[in-house]
Amino acid sequence: MAIQPLTLDGVVPYPPDTVAEYLAKGYWHDQTLPELLFATARRYPDKLAVIDRDTQLTYAQLTDEILRLAAGLKERGLRRGERVVVHLPNTYEYIVFVFALWELGVVPVVAPIAHRRAEIEHFIDIASARAYITVASDAGTDLAAMAADLKDRWPHLEHTLVLDPAGGGAEYDALLSKGSLVHARRCNPQDVALLQISGGTTGIPKLMPHTHHTYGYALRRSVAERGITERTVHLLVMPICHSMSTRSPGFLGAFSVGATVVIAPNGSPDAAFPLIERHRANRVTLVPPILLAWLNSSLRTYDLSSLEVIMCGGAKLSEEVARRVEPEFGVQLSQSFGMGEGLVVSNPADVDRATSVRYQGRPASEADEIQVIDDEGEDVPPGEPGHLLTRGPSVIRGYYRNPEQNALAFTADGFYRTGDIVERDERGFIRVVGRSKDQINRGGDKIAPEELENAFLAHDGIHNASVIGVDDEALGERIKAYLIPRSPEHATELTLAKLRPFLRERGLATFKLPDFVEVVDEFPYTAVGKVSKRLQREQN
Repeated sequence: MAIQPLTLDGVVPYPPDTVAEYLAKGYWHDQTLPELLFATARRYPDKLAVIDRDTQLTYAQLTDEILRLAAGLKERGLRRGERVVVHLPNTYEYIVFVFALWELGVVPVVAPIAHRRAEIEHFIDIASARAYITVASDAGTDLAAMAADLKDRWPHLEHTLVLDPAGGGAEYDALLSKGSLVHARRCNPQDVALLQISGGTTGIPKLMPHTHHTYGYALRRSVAERGITERTVHLLVMPICHSMSTRSPGFLGAFSVGATVVIAPNGSPDAAFPLIERHRANRVTLVPPILLAWLNSSLRTYDLSSLEVIMCGGAKLSEEVARRVEPEFGVQLSQSFGMGEGLVVSNPADVDRATSVRYQGRPASEADEIQVIDDEGEDVPPGEPGHLLTRGPSVIRGYYRNPEQNALAFTADGFYRTGDIVERDERGFIRVVGRSKDQINRGGDKIAPEELENAFLAHDGIHNASVIGVDDEALGERIKAYLIPRSPEHATELTLAKLRPFLRERGLATFKLPDFVEVVDEFPYTAVGKVSKRLQREQN
């Protein structure tokens, strides 16, 4: 008996005629994400699937552990369509948990490990989460204590699962001891597969409902465009829950063709370079600040000769840095550009070098619709900057339970307003030239100025705050706060050294903390009385 699509309250659906078109044209396949992995496991049961520290699992071993974990989670009463917040560092257990939840038709809400209580509590609340999965501690924060407190606070949060700081542990082993399920279809490919985290301009993280269809389309296009094959050894260094680590091509893309994934705790040269040498990794995906750290590292004495391609995305890469990659590393640079909401463009493997260093790529499919328009909504000619709008088989139609933001971010006919200013040449290649939104992109992490401004305003010595992004070659943007003190005497208190601990106490993640603070007497204002962030940016 066929499993009918599951409708979740708060998810904006695709129009029925669009669903029919994408299925008929083969953009969407009749396949769930666990079915994708298990199909590969049948073809390559003994091939190495994942390497994490001292753990090495073949495809057969990986799928076996997934089915055992799924049995343990099922015993906890988790059912199709329910939501579970997964808040884990870069460990293979993250992959096992996500696939085990998918095997049950449960929807993971995937949160970066850098997030803290302010964000996690919001996700638990908005998603009505039944469970929260994390590690005992991270970077000095007692997440086990936080998990216990959250469980007491939210009646619908029935389960908290706490792993050891590096993964595994007694609770994980207990879940694995409950027998094993038989792999079977327990959801529909049109079901929401996961709720991914988006940054935004509202100060509140948004949740993006991706289906098995949208993710399947994105990873297949990425794999084809990037030349990922069964001989690929992909080093994963970015936060494992980010879309570029998951589907662009990420571990899903690697698993779709029988490649091997090597998990690094982070992208620093001292963590990544030994893994490249040891496991002969030939591909890696980086954001610009990590790429710059690699280029300037003194650890290049490691044998990195196995590397063939460095893929770079997540934030704008300066042309000057891009030009250094091939001559200094002896590898191909493959730029990309995209957003968690769905669209990913990338440079094909055979692109000329002039294009590869200047442009971030082009859509791999005619189904990826692109509009570049001016402020009046008219198309701009090739080579002229304009606002980027997009829709297609990988692009969501709205945020989860967020009608106010949906009215701003999506057009009536389903185009997503990305907030990016781009140029598109006659061939369709896209170059990112700026942002139309106030959102700050700091090395791939998205920061909403309003959230930081609100935190500042809780300080007794601050009368007003305005936060902007300032250009930075390494990170793309850094965070600068303009602060008006409540009195001249308070001005001496408003230093980075004193304010960063205050903001941490307010529950902000480390990547959201300001890089610069400037105390001023007043802000520039527009004619209608709003703070002019454009003028503030021009002062830098």
